[in-house]
Amino acid sequence: MARRGEGVRQIARQLGCSRNTVRRYLRNEAAGRYGLRAPRVRKLAPFETYLNERVEQARPRWIPATVLLREIAERGYAGGISQLKGFLAPLKRTTPEPVVRFEPEPGVQMQADFTAVRRGRVPLPALVATLGYSRASFVKFTGAEDALTLCAALREAFDYFGGVPVEVLFDNAKSVVIERDAYGPGPPRQEFIASSKRS
Repeated sequence: MARRGEGVRQIARQLGCSRNTVRRYLRNEAAGRYGLRAPRVRKLAPFETYLNERVEQARPRWIPATVLLREIAERGYAGGISQLKGFLAPLKRTTPEPVVRFEPEPGVQMQADFTAVRRGRVPLPALVATLGYSRASFVKFTGAEDALTLCAALREAFDYFGGVPVEVLFDNAKSVVIERDAYGPGPPRQEFIASSKRS
């Protein structure tokens, strides 16, 4: 503006600042330029190495931010949880497992599980058996979900399908699994296997 011949008063009026400010900038062109700010030290900075190690140790599981906040607070962290969550967000990478579709051969596998058809005061339990290959289903409404009812309903399912598959897969039904240790070695103890051997 000064190079175009405009005066200090005119420049100050157009920019909405004082004439002294305009003069200062005209005398020293570098006065208006800001340098790079020094990075602000975050309260979380001294704990970032610890947090990275904890996250890696826990993989593939994830430690909640509240747990990590308690741990670093014991080590002297005085900040809040929002700063911690902002730091953890990029670390929470979840690589989706590839979908592997399992297609059993005919007659190899059947899946069976109890379900409740009607919720509320009077649920209506039913056993649903589905063949793995054809996805054909058999539904038997039952009055109970115990092992004897399960065996009787499975026999009816085998009669309905016209044969017995090589294996029957059960979800975690109480009538099948009597004891389970998800982290222990070996398969869960199964009640149905023992009762089927007796019959």
